[in-house]
Amino acid sequence: MQVSNNSLTITARTKILNGGPLPTVIAGPCSAETEEQMLQTARALQQDHRVSVFRAGIWKPRTRPGLFEGIGQVGLEWLQNVKSETGLQTAVEVANTQHVEQALRHGVDILWVGARTTVNPFSVQEIADALQGVDIPVLVKNPVNPDIQLWLGALERLNRAGITDLGLIHRGFSTVNNKPYRNHPKWEAIAQIRALAPGVPLICDPSHIAGRRDLLQTVSQQALHLGADGLMIETHCNPDAALSDASQQVTPAGLDALLTSLDLESERVANTGQLQELRMIVDRLDQDLLHLLFLRTDVSERIGAYKKTHGLDVFQAGRWRDVLENRLTIAREIGLDEHYVKAIFDIIHNQSIGLQNEVVASSAPVQETAH
Repeated sequence: MQVSNNSLTITARTKILNGGPLPTVIAGPCSAETEEQMLQTARALQQDHRVSVFRAGIWKPRTRPGLFEGIGQVGLEWLQNVKSETGLQTAVEVANTQHVEQALRHGVDILWVGARTTVNPFSVQEIADALQGVDIPVLVKNPVNPDIQLWLGALERLNRAGITDLGLIHRGFSTVNNKPYRNHPKWEAIAQIRALAPGVPLICDPSHIAGRRDLLQTVSQQALHLGADGLMIETHCNPDAALSDASQQVTPAGLDALLTSLDLESERVANTGQLQELRMIVDRLDQDLLHLLFLRTDVSERIGAYKKTHGLDVFQAGRWRDVLENRLTIAREIGLDEHYVKAIFDIIHNQSIGLQNEVVASSAPVQETAH
């Protein structure tokens, strides 16, 4: 498939997508630790026809030094043995020129750019320069923070270096309130990046979104419902003893159970009558919400006119404190998440203040209105 979008020319070949009706599954340990760990995990994954790519972290960028930061080049030799014995494709994260050169020298099939690298255009450009003239698939994880332009920019830099076999990895974002996840999924980001890079394969990384085994199924299913082309799930023969991210890894048997529990036919799920009925209800509710927001905006403008006529301050902290406390009390009583409600009313309040400031600053005369 050839896709052209402004400066992007993408070829989504079967090295990234498995070419069948089911989503691509990339699995393997967070970190390569020992050769036996790698082979034991890979042998078990080989038995699952749904897994087509074996992943392993060779170099592990950690937030703070002193933690396990990867086994290094010897892990690439273990990956070669995995590929030779099982026939699985292999994938590793690269963050600089040296990583790229070593990975290519050891026959790695797919590279990916990590979230901490995507956030830095200098680092992405270094990787792009190292890949000039190389024909290899490259996946790009979203940046740590929710910046869609940085994500797109990384694709563009690699594409300008001649890489056309590109894909995206959605691994969630670091936000003020990620609970209950390790990284907030911000599912709307999938639609945003796809609008900017249509046709580019998108793999979801439930392990880094969830951060916990018990949330993997929910996150994976939601990603498939939203049209993700595949999943990258960290899998370890003994996850509790893993040297990095133990809590988010599953055993090969756990992966088998997880994949079996999923409805992998996302298109069929998306077209069921029940789902369509529910979506129609959501559409009607959204229309009601928009009409209510329109009415609230009209009232806000009238309040602004009243404040202008009577020389009152637009922002009144005491009133806003009482309003917010009242809305959060109602939210608690009806079972709505307080953080969710507060975020919505913060936006509504800021919009109201903005409208009132415009009314007060205007030179047009106002008519007397009731508060």
